[in-house]
Amino acid sequence: MGDHKDKQPVRVGAAVRRRRRALELTLAVVAERSGLSVPFLSQVENDRARPSRTSLEKLADALRTTAVELLAAADPACSVDVVRAEDATGPDLAPQVRSLVRGHHQLHASEFTGDHEAGREFQHRNDELMYVADGAVEIEAEGRAYRLGRGDTLYLTGGVRHRWRATVPDTRVIVVAVAEHIEAVQDRQR
Repeated sequence: MGDHKDKQPVRVGAAVRRRRRALELTLAVVAERSGLSVPFLSQVENDRARPSRTSLEKLADALRTTAVELLAAADPACSVDVVRAEDATGPDLAPQVRSLVRGHHQLHASEFTGDHEAGREFQHRNDELMYVADGAVEIEAEGRAYRLGRGDTLYLTGGVRHRWRATVPDTRVIVVAVAEHIEAVQDRQR
């Protein structure tokens, strides 16, 4: 039993859907080009059916790509990854950022320890949640100031301009955000 992802079957459905949408094709057009049925293609895209090698090649041809490229763009069927806390080597007062998630995923999570560059303004495309694990912070968002203590959270929708700073030593803030490559919300016009 390891801490890293084990070999798992892939889910090709999302890769097929992304490719079809990038080409601006309907399921009906892909079905006509591939000789596969619309219901079957829908099941493939929703990972309720796994295409045979022959069907995958027909599908790849209809999408003007190769089966190898579709498989390379596929998602693993299951993903479990443990990120272990580093061994404490004593008090380190320098601000640190530690990624809590490895790889290319739909969510990003980071742990900020110590102070943070208070003057830096952020504006993320998608939603994020800030959780104060220890200490306290001040957050300025959309012209309002918020004081958060241990156990408090602040939810920011995509597009909200904000900045924050730790107000007590040894502050730890966990930030969980929808990844920038995900189209979770449409870009808001401001």
